[in-house]
Amino acid sequence: MKPIEVMMFEGCPHLDQAIERVRWAAADAGVAVDVSVVRIGSLEEAIDRRFLGSPTVRVDGVDVEPGARERRDFSLQCRLYRVGGRLEGAPPVAWIAAALRGA
Repeated sequence: MKPIEVMMFEGCPHLDQAIERVRWAAADAGVAVDVSVVRIGSLEEAIDRRFLGSPTVRVDGVDVEPGARERRDFSLQCRLYRVGGRLEGAPPVAWIAAALRGA
């Protein structure tokens, strides 16, 4: 069973969408997952946990967004994902499924 963290701050408007996409990705990848919601409550915690904004999805502790490891803009902010020339409030199913497959 793969551990998935959906990191967020209280009141995140895209939390439900992120969790739904995690479930779709798990079904697509054929992987059993253990989803936990992790609340980030302070800027200090955001910096300590390398939190890039809400929602953040991590598989085995690694952010599903390609290139996220190089980012340093940790804070309590809404996170937007650039996908195919548009912005989305949650990472796409394809990124999550790729992370679940170990790609």
